[in-house]
Amino acid sequence: MKIATWNVNSIKARLPNVLEWLDDAEPDVVLLQEIKTVDDGFPAMEIEERGYNCAVHGQKSYNGVAILSKHPLDDVVRGLPGNDGDDQARYIEAWVDAGDNAGVRVASIYLPNGNPAPGEKYDYKLGWMDKLADHAADLLKSEEPVVLGGDYNVIPADEDVHDPAAWADDALFRPETRAKFRTILNLGYTEAWRSLHTEAHVYSFWDYQGGAFQKDNGIRIDHLLLSPQAADRLAGCEIDKDPRAKKKASDHTPVWCELD
Repeated sequence: MKIATWNVNSIKARLPNVLEWLDDAEPDVVLLQEIKTVDDGFPAMEIEERGYNCAVHGQKSYNGVAILSKHPLDDVVRGLPGNDGDDQARYIEAWVDAGDNAGVRVASIYLPNGNPAPGEKYDYKLGWMDKLADHAADLLKSEEPVVLGGDYNVIPADEDVHDPAAWADDALFRPETRAKFRTILNLGYTEAWRSLHTEAHVYSFWDYQGGAFQKDNGIRIDHLLLSPQAADRLAGCEIDKDPRAKKKASDHTPVWCELD
């Protein structure tokens, strides 16, 4: 089962690129972030024509997450459990019913950016991460294979950013942010890409400004976190840079893992 995460930075603006990538990469499950549309505005028909089921948790103009799956989607949860009262569409979860004990629980996560930091937005980010850690711990109790994928807005380490000094005070790289990310990992989750790769300076996001993509001045902030039961099935994980080179590209590119 090939599971991908991709912040598309507006599904309507990137739809041709998304459809082309679905045709070329043929993922079984796709976790989308920053779709920037309400549920009714999501282009479900075009995606369903390619054999995908869609579960959407949208919001007008901002945020928004979705799950696409070639298998049935059951037990859909919209909104981060334990985070009642938050009106930002940043979390959706579902069970992918692949049959024959091959199913997996997935979540599409768009974690808050948190800038400027320190400040109210950064406090919101850290609080959101605390609630995500609580729910991630609860998910482990089921002993199901779980994949928590998304745009975490977290740069885990120096080797995941082109210029650590320039990002030192950014909300994505501050020590408090990285510590809370490690808290989730320390529950028992495996960060799929880093578990299989030792190379430094491989990125999933490049800003639109200053020729960042052409210079490879990027950061790695899109992650797939696997429960022990999913990590046992991990057969590969890669970052696909090709979509970032397309016209009208998202500033993020897909990251995918394969589970046996």
